Amino acid sequence: MAAALRSSCFCFVPLLIVLILFINTSADNSIEEAKQFQGLRNSTMMNRFSRNDEPTHEHAVDDPAAISSMVNMSIRNSTERRKLGYFSCMTGNPIDDCWRCDRKWQRNRRRLADCSIGFGRNAIGGRDGRFYVVTDAGDDDPVNPRPGTLRHAVIQDEPLWIVFKRSMLITLKQELIMNSFKTIDARGVNVHIAYGACITIQFVTNIIIHGLHIHDCKPTGNAMVRSSPSHYGWRTMADGDAISIFGSSHIWVDHNSLSNCADGLVDAIMGSTAITISNNYFTHHNEVILLGHSDSYVRDKVMQVTIAFNHFGEGLIQRMPRCRHGYFHVVNNDYTHWEMYAIGGSADPTINSQGNRYLAPVNPFAKEVTKRVEPWEGSWRHWNWRSEGDLMLNGAYFTASGRAAPASYARASSLAAKSSSMVGTITSSAGALY
Repeated sequence: MAAALRSSCFCFVPLLIVLILFINTSADNSIEEAKQFQGLRNSTMMNRFSRNDEPTHEHAVDDPAAISSMVNMSIRNSTERRKLGYFSCMTGNPIDDCWRCDRKWQRNRRRLADCSIGFGRNAIGGRDGRFYVVTDAGDDDPVNPRPGTLRHAVIQDEPLWIVFKRSMLITLKQELIMNSFKTIDARGVNVHIAYGACITIQFVTNIIIHGLHIHDCKPTGNAMVRSSPSHYGWRTMADGDAISIFGSSHIWVDHNSLSNCADGLVDAIMGSTAITISNNYFTHHNEVILLGHSDSYVRDKVMQVTIAFNHFGEGLIQRMPRCRHGYFHVVNNDYTHWEMYAIGGSADPTINSQGNRYLAPVNPFAKEVTKRVEPWEGSWRHWNWRSEGDLMLNGAYFTASGRAAPASYARASSLAAKSSSMVGTITSSAGALY
């Protein structure tokens, strides 16, 4: 099961402080339905996406300066971990403070879509659709799913905000293939997706995944699976990722607890971009996050991903994340465990590490935060990797490279970093909330 909860002190703050800060980030309604891509992972489609054409993507940000000022708050108090209460706000975490300060958040669930930050800030999910209540934890027939199941909800063509009637364990027989404009919102209940297949976000747009425990995912496939009300087809073997993002854009993965899957916990590949991975609690896994398909797949140069406010906890080994080609903003995360390295890459990615807390392991040979996989010795020296305002503990060190000029990191900048001294409070509620 998911990692045990940790707790921290619960402190009330003066009413004056509660009234000082309230920031509501806005999300544009960006609509691009990609129905022509909703289908199987077959050889024709793979061939199309393996051509090394010059990469372009309308959702990649050319000038991120417009969003760099969206986070500018102060830490005011400590909070009880994962408590969905009125006084669990004003932490300095801009996502949480956007919606958790509202005592009536359960009546205003869709406001969450206005709270994202970073490159995935425009992911509106099912904000403009109706609510769909999951009442049935079953997954008996991946081709003809029953109404009331999670699979029946996520394949619909219309925008939907998906919630759960009660706590439940969902064991999927095959990949849960998402359709565009969907939010999975598990706030207020305890929902586990475990011991079977997990989530696939393939050739779609505008997805929000919030509040799930996803763990013990297994390889599945060589089976028929439905991806929309009008289409089902043959799926080859899936790797067993917790969340697989494939050729998709405007994706926000927030406040999930992820651990112990057959392959990665979050993989984003094949030209995916406009992604934010925030407030998640990662534990007990080897290869945690992969961003980029392969060194030869140059279409991933359009990739822009924000990794913010996550807790990388016990039992992790490497890839937090492992990057290729694109632009990656790693900001205000808490790294308390790794066995090999924290951040790795190849194929000239730009990595902007700001305001993180890195606690190195006891092993004297694993103190380095970074790892480069290079085609020839010394080729990494021009890659733009920087550490700015990071807190290095227990001998941790970050090997920087490339150009020091701020302009070199423009496309890898998505929000204003806070001081690394605030990371403990900012990430104190990382993971699925109850």
